Amino acid sequence: MIAYYIALTGALLILLVLPTAGALFAGHSLAEYLDLPPIPIKISHASFSWTVFWFMAGIELLAVFLIIYCLVHNRHFSKKHFLKSSHFPWWGWLGLFLMASGWWLAWCRYPWFSAVQRHTFCLPWAGYILFVNAWCQKRSSLSWFTLCPKRFGVLFLVSTVFWWFFEFMNRFVSNWYYQGVEVFSPIEYLIFASLAFATVLPAVISTCLLLISFPVFGLSANNCLKVNFPKGRFPAIIVLVLAAIVLWFLGIFPDQLFAFVWIAPLVLICGIQALFGQATVFSPLATGDWRSLVVPAIAAIICGFFWEMWNYHSLAQWRYSIAYVDRWHIFAMPILGYGGYLPFGIECWAIARMILGRHGNLDTLAGIIFSH
Repeated sequence: MIAYYIALTGALLILLVLPTAGALFAGHSLAEYLDLPPIPIKISHASFSWTVFWFMAGIELLAVFLIIYCLVHNRHFSKKHFLKSSHFPWWGWLGLFLMASGWWLAWCRYPWFSAVQRHTFCLPWAGYILFVNAWCQKRSSLSWFTLCPKRFGVLFLVSTVFWWFFEFMNRFVSNWYYQGVEVFSPIEYLIFASLAFATVLPAVISTCLLLISFPVFGLSANNCLKVNFPKGRFPAIIVLVLAAIVLWFLGIFPDQLFAFVWIAPLVLICGIQALFGQATVFSPLATGDWRSLVVPAIAAIICGFFWEMWNYHSLAQWRYSIAYVDRWHIFAMPILGYGGYLPFGIECWAIARMILGRHGNLDTLAGIIFSH
């Protein structure tokens, strides 16, 4: 087990080192990637391409089709499946208030509020996390606060490191950049950004729990498409080598490989888990159970909608600059950019299941909810 965690730590180093090595090989300066904190800036990318656009659109439509297929083939539950509901807790109303007031404060431009206008990001997301967990409590008498409060609390700390990693990876592809943060000193930016990043994993995982409380997501889906991945050390090593190659070339061909910022880390983590005989988020597919992919993917899309909406008129905000597909925006995000939330949600669950222990197994989690 110690070797397993050492390997996971090594994976983090690989994720940081290989793109940097590729960028250096391509002739870039190391100083470009070592600014602390790594505040993204806008750069020019390859122009729009219909060929790339429709290719990526086809992949995303296929993913959507698979999600719909799994949901349709999971409609075998009956009325005997019900939940023990309870009252809506008071802190859920507090969450709703924080969510609504945080949204208003983020978008308002009152002179009396200008001094703290850039620090509103955490308010709606703190409210969202409270409200969604309260909704879970109402539906099933359970929430992350009652299931495993200490482990859920750890997610806030892990989430900060988790998203700082993506901020670093974005230095190579420059998919997004920030506006309105120029007034922050490096220390201020590090502190306030870390507070905002701490809400990412708890928001997605809370949404997963809410989705699981609905029978169409929460009950077993063993009649869906079964996929058996090769097992053993050799296939795992092949996967790890492929992920390493992609990460190397990410620093050399950022425009062509920008989407792998969301895919390569997940493949690397699952490759290491498979190498040590651990279950991955893909393991349940062998029995036709797609919940470990479908639920987090949908949860991330839901969170992604609110991320993009609340960001759109905020004073401190992010904007996108994406190669080949930067067209037809919903809020600031190009429409195809929302496809990145699908693997990102699965990535969030892959990380969270390590922290949540037995509650990181969706089958176990659904069993707890529907037998409670």
